[in-house]
Amino acid sequence: MWAVGVLTYILTVMQRTSLGVAGLDAARRFGITPGMLAAFVFIQVTVYIAAQTPAGLLVDRFGPRVMLVISGVFLTTGQLVLASATALPQAVLARILVGLGDAVVFVAVLGLVPRWFPARRVPLITQLTTILGQLGQILSAVPFLVLLHHAGWSTAFGFAAAGSALVALLAAAVVRNAPAGGWSVAPPMSAREIGRQLREVWARPGTRLGFFSHMGTQFSMMVFALLWGVPYLESAQHVSASAAGALITLFVLCTICIGPVVGMFTSRHPTRRSWLLLALIAADALTWTAVLAFPGPAPRWLLVLLVVVLSAGGPGSVVGFDIARTSNPRRNLGVAQSMVNMGGFSATLFVLAVMGAVMTAMGGFTPEAFRVAWLVQYPVWLVAVIGVLVMRRQARGQDAARGVVLRDNPAALVSHAVTDQSAAVAAGPRTRTGGSECATAASIGRSDPGRGARSV
Repeated sequence: MWAVGVLTYILTVMQRTSLGVAGLDAARRFGITPGMLAAFVFIQVTVYIAAQTPAGLLVDRFGPRVMLVISGVFLTTGQLVLASATALPQAVLARILVGLGDAVVFVAVLGLVPRWFPARRVPLITQLTTILGQLGQILSAVPFLVLLHHAGWSTAFGFAAAGSALVALLAAAVVRNAPAGGWSVAPPMSAREIGRQLREVWARPGTRLGFFSHMGTQFSMMVFALLWGVPYLESAQHVSASAAGALITLFVLCTICIGPVVGMFTSRHPTRRSWLLLALIAADALTWTAVLAFPGPAPRWLLVLLVVVLSAGGPGSVVGFDIARTSNPRRNLGVAQSMVNMGGFSATLFVLAVMGAVMTAMGGFTPEAFRVAWLVQYPVWLVAVIGVLVMRRQARGQDAARGVVLRDNPAALVSHAVTDQSAAVAAGPRTRTGGSECATAASIGRSDPGRGARSV
């Protein structure tokens, strides 16, 4: 079940990033400026963000299997339209369809994990799901790019569409929502009930902490991989197309190596997750500052370091999903993880658009334009750090008010994602109301007075 879900996600990441590696080709094919190219991807990401909450609700309602198939239909259609597009309106329609298909996949695949794996393994499996999905970037940066340059636009995007069609058929044939007897279709909800559910999920401090955590760690990596990374390396850093492809490949390989380490850390030290996130944000900001400080092309070793640091953003952003998982009951997992996912992609959307506008105003794909445009990241990092600190304090305050005592314990990652009631019961008399929803995952086991009210 998990392997098919991961394969679906890999192909989706390839579709998502295919336009990024073909950015300069798209600019020539459609005769557009950097600002218009950014608007191109802006539309795709806007659709992705707008569809996140409905996608989460639909996954909770109908299950991952149906939504994986529907996603494949959207992705296949979108890439086929783009393969034959000769005018900008067709291309815009194509990316809207890709955005819709992309919005569903990750939430659907994550919905399979807690239903097919024991709770103690969920953080690591979630990390593996994310990092293996990034193999899609290698597919877009190497074979897709080679096919694009040798066989042409239509052939490359046609083959990409065929890949999504095949995995959609595979998902329909193989995937099941849960082990036998573990899944039933949820009853339909009224608009009022949906609104109440959304408010309840967002009201939990752990959901908001996951949102800002995802925002701070993911957007820089996504902006680089989704659109501006390859053009920046080729135009501003004077890196050849093959070397740029090699750096993107290194990016993915580092993500694969870093992901399990982050997964094991979050499993063993659930009360240290926010500190890990803050460290990753600081590393991003410092490395970009070093690269942008050079008046000319940065040394290759520094570009390699930048790629390595950016690659940690993907595994770091998954910690936000883990925080949401341990803060919400299973029946709300799809909605909660969709809300978290909106954090990084909202920031990505903002930075993509502003960078495109800055570069258009400064004359296009020039080194100086790129240098100024990348500065847009710094205010977003500041907002994310403030959000993490504030939400963490609220989560700890809620835990302290409920009398929850927390400690690091690998066996403690039994959360509402497994059962809505058993974890609260297991928390025992240390809680006045059945256990904090942000802290349940870490509140099981004997208390440790030295840990006080440490939380996510």
